[in-house]
Amino acid sequence: MKNQYRFLARIVIEAVSPLNIGSGEKGIKSDSLILRDVNGLPFIPGTTIAGLLRHSIIAERKANETDKDYKKKLEDLRSPLMGSQDNGSPLIITEAKMLDSYGSALDGIIDQRKLDKSFLDYYRELPIRQHAKIDHRGVTREGGKFDEEIVLKGTRFCFEMEMLSDSDDDSEFKSFLDELNSDTFRIGSGSRSGFGEIKIIDDLCHYKKINLNAPEDREWYLAKSSSLSDEWQDADPLPSHSENKATEWVTYELELHPADFMLFGSGLGNDKADMTYVRESFVDWSYTPAHLKDRERVVLIPASSIKGALSHRVAFHYNKKKNVFADHMTKEEIESHVGKNNKAVKSLFGSEGEKEGKKMINKQRGNVIMSDIFQDCPPSANLDCNFSSKVLNHVSIDRFTGGAIDGALFNEEVLYAKGMTFNLKLMVNNAAIKDDDIRKAFEDALIDICTGMLPLGGGVNRGNGCFVDGKLYKNGERIYADN
Repeated sequence: MKNQYRFLARIVIEAVSPLNIGSGEKGIKSDSLILRDVNGLPFIPGTTIAGLLRHSIIAERKANETDKDYKKKLEDLRSPLMGSQDNGSPLIITEAKMLDSYGSALDGIIDQRKLDKSFLDYYRELPIRQHAKIDHRGVTREGGKFDEEIVLKGTRFCFEMEMLSDSDDDSEFKSFLDELNSDTFRIGSGSRSGFGEIKIIDDLCHYKKINLNAPEDREWYLAKSSSLSDEWQDADPLPSHSENKATEWVTYELELHPADFMLFGSGLGNDKADMTYVRESFVDWSYTPAHLKDRERVVLIPASSIKGALSHRVAFHYNKKKNVFADHMTKEEIESHVGKNNKAVKSLFGSEGEKEGKKMINKQRGNVIMSDIFQDCPPSANLDCNFSSKVLNHVSIDRFTGGAIDGALFNEEVLYAKGMTFNLKLMVNNAAIKDDDIRKAFEDALIDICTGMLPLGGGVNRGNGCFVDGKLYKNGERIYADN
């Protein structure tokens, strides 16, 4: 019998950082809406998971490949996932459906009366992240203001994988499971802007190795429901998988201590202020049923805010090392040394490319991965979690009359976070920092964050976003301490 062996896994994953599974549609409130199923809940298409697995495996093996005849080997690497003209792909992946607060997969049309509405109602109107692309002059680029809907951190999804084989050797299938557990594996868009980090929930996963020539295996296989809502019976735990540390990536970690105020803007105001800091809930699975953390007790630092500031400072340090200064440059000459035209910035953070007709050419993916920082603060605040909001009033004074300029009176709600500690982890592909000047420019920019020379967030010219007594680690070894 052809393909008499079937390797099956039921996988449950959790969003370590918010997910952005775009539908390609716009809405009244957002420029980019997430993909939703028939119940109006977020889901992940199987094609998305398969494509990301394929890309991740090929990229990893390519990084370890030294043979010149790589093109031929690349086709061999593709075949286990993509199949060929003569044979379809042996790997089958279902859609990933959301779990309810009790850990049950919500597949098919669900009776709304049986749903935990207190939990699922949060998914009817999900958070919207605001983004603004800032140029080297510190202002928003034309067309650089947009927003997008995201799936909450902590959301869990369930999907199944099946691999057809003529051999009982399941090592290739297990390598796919290992890839899901890789440090660098991300799901959805915005993976270089803090979104898409996941983890496998081993206790909720199952595995089954089937030989269709064995009557008991065949009976189990034929009786298995195609609905994710039906739990597997008589299945084994997921095989132990390696942590799959990506050896071609360098890990940097920053330990940061805010000096006082921070403002990572929500793009919205409230009844107290014209500008407010971003607040966002996340799903807490330490309780049964799971519930959402009160967003008033959660501190969020979006990775996209860090990435933008970091890329500009990297350009500064790289230009400094190359003796490139703006003093006697024309506007066109300056443009050739900033943003995607800066070699260090393009190497580390990638480029959206240039428009040629209706197409974008010379696109390059970023080589720096980081995730949003969420810090949960319990009701009984302690020294490591001591924050509060503060409304600051601002007014612009007319130098001639000494009075307020018309329309220049505003206030902002900022976060007072002195005494807190934030840990930021960044992973950088080795290929991006082979050039010593690029590596040094990147590390100098990170040190600037530690010392307060590179404030993060909004209102930095008003004293917000400075950190003190920071520490910087590279692959676990401390390379800088500000005290």
